[in-house]
Amino acid sequence: MVILYTNNCPKCRVLKEKLDSKNIQYEIFDDVEEMIKRGFSHMPMLEVDGNVMDFKKAIIWVEKYKREDI
Repeated sequence: MVILYTNNCPKCRVLKEKLDSKNIQYEIFDDVEEMIKRGFSHMPMLEVDGNVMDFKKAIIWVEKYKREDI
């Protein structure tokens, strides 16, 4: 399962476009108050099978993505 935590900032849009370009299916989570409760201090964050990544790590993951990764 892939979850994109977003507040629709420019970096969020870049990550969303990269996910879409690889045809990666994901859910969007945009409840900012809940993200703050989870300890997120910046967006976007990407969660893949319970592993939460910041923008930089998420971009690297997407670029290396192969269907069997999730």
